[in-house]
Amino acid sequence: MTERVLEVVQAGLVPYGEALEWQRSLAQARIERRLPHDLLLLLEHPPVVTLGRGSQAAHLLQPDGVDVFEVERGGDVTFHGPGQLVGYPILDLTGYRQDLHWYLRTLEQALIDALERLDIPAERNQGYTGVWTNGHKIASIGIHVKQWVTWHGFALNVTTDLAHFDRIVPCGIPGVTMTSVARERGAGSGERALWGEAVAAVVRGFEGAFGAEARIVEAAPVQ
Repeated sequence: MTERVLEVVQAGLVPYGEALEWQRSLAQARIERRLPHDLLLLLEHPPVVTLGRGSQAAHLLQPDGVDVFEVERGGDVTFHGPGQLVGYPILDLTGYRQDLHWYLRTLEQALIDALERLDIPAERNQGYTGVWTNGHKIASIGIHVKQWVTWHGFALNVTTDLAHFDRIVPCGIPGVTMTSVARERGAGSGERALWGEAVAAVVRGFEGAFGAEARIVEAAPVQ
């Protein structure tokens, strides 16, 4: 039985600025050992564009009408919005491996395994971070690490309106086509049912990839 515990918080719709400050405070609390366990925040954002440390201004094509944040995560430009499952793991990597390459690949594996549970074949794309299916990108990843504690994370398109990605060059990859769980699965499940399936699959994917026991909790207070 694993001794690692991953507390999972399903936070609903959270404005990006609030979620950013929440992550930062939780990460600092984890660094200072005021949080006893690792966390996985699962949520949605209102429409927003974020620019990572590697972003280029030319990759933001249509900035009007949407909030834009410059943040400390790695990577280029990405879009967040309703129907996209955003995950922010607050993990102390000293309990896993102090290796950022390993962490990125393990995040990808958690999402690949989750998508397999949703009957979507997924894979890595050599030379890029993230997860693809049938040549289209379905999940983006961008992280930040301080004293081996992580924040920022991943964005999995579940029922996302993919037209929003026309605002940007997603992840700075020219010609990339974005897709979603809903698009790949086709007609069938309703949006909320599909969302619930995706959340459950991601939690199971994290348990398997990181060798942790997930526990659903109501909130993530900082002591």
